[in-house]
Amino acid sequence: MGLIAFLKTQFIVHLLIGFVFVVSGLIINFVQLCTLILWPINKQFYRRVNCRLAYSLWSQLVMLLEWWSGTECTLFSDQATVDKFGKEHVIIILNHNFEIDFLCGWTMTERFGVLGSSKVLAKKELLYVPLIGWTWYFLEIVFCKRKWEEDRDTVIEGLRCLSDYPEYMWFLLYCEGTRFTETKHRISMEVAESKGLPKLKYHLLPRTKGFTTAVQCLRGTVSAVYDVTLNFRGNKNPSLLGILYGKKYEADMCVRRFPLEDIPVDEKEAANWLHKLYQEKDALQEMYNQEGIFPGRQFKPPRRPWTLLNFLFWATVLLSPLFTFGFGIFASGSPLLILAFLGFVGAASFGVRRLIGVTEIEKGSSYGNQEFKKKE
Repeated sequence: MGLIAFLKTQFIVHLLIGFVFVVSGLIINFVQLCTLILWPINKQFYRRVNCRLAYSLWSQLVMLLEWWSGTECTLFSDQATVDKFGKEHVIIILNHNFEIDFLCGWTMTERFGVLGSSKVLAKKELLYVPLIGWTWYFLEIVFCKRKWEEDRDTVIEGLRCLSDYPEYMWFLLYCEGTRFTETKHRISMEVAESKGLPKLKYHLLPRTKGFTTAVQCLRGTVSAVYDVTLNFRGNKNPSLLGILYGKKYEADMCVRRFPLEDIPVDEKEAANWLHKLYQEKDALQEMYNQEGIFPGRQFKPPRRPWTLLNFLFWATVLLSPLFTFGFGIFASGSPLLILAFLGFVGAASFGVRRLIGVTEIEKGSSYGNQEFKKKE
């Protein structure tokens, strides 16, 4: 094992990476708070500033995937679709099967220059998660309780506010509503059977309200819907902890572009269109499982240096004073100060672990277990 490979497995290195992410994130959140004074003066300038602040935080996670673990992402699409990446507002539909599916999506947004302006329809609980939810708040992310009767007005208002967004944005929708598990899949297929819908093998039944509302509210802004089906070679099931330990994965993403004018305006017809799309996604997953490859031409967009340079900047700014402070604490010989410092390190370790826990499937919400049984 080489030195670099050895360092990737060491807890103290993980703790330092987490320290940089957390402290830089808190600094970024504070700067974002200060930018609120820009909103009544120049809303579009406020948005551009916050896109770049968000990039400075999210790109640290992308750096872990691209540079730390060396994970490779391959696109399966056509040249005409790839040529439009980063040059139009779009809605992204992504399957929700893996702990790091969001990170693979962020990697693609970074390589095509839209990471800072990427959006998502997120569960409201995330709003209260430090760094993640706080950054999203300043980015005008649409949060919902996942109870349509309570969410409808909030979602519509939030989406309409994005209609004049100055940066090209990719708006991500997890139409399944929650991550795939066998229990949720069984319940979901019971619902499909009760509604007379075709059963899916690799996906949960898509929830159509968020999709149809997004399409309606963003018509005239969004140019297309990108359907993305993600899988990992070797039947791997990667995790954020695995990325932190430097494990390399190979992600394959099949991307299909559907012009928005091809999606029905009528809500019921648009819902039927989404159900058909998920049947096609299921067929793509079946093909991948059998042949180990998606249809279409392969593209490997090159990784850019900015994620690495951004992390090195924050590491230089934050770790130098940390090392100086830590050395001073131990040099003082004071048991009280040393215990206080070790307590701080322990608290930081706990905080980083909790943030990682947000991505873990087994610690995900039970949303699909009960809510699939309710009428959409």
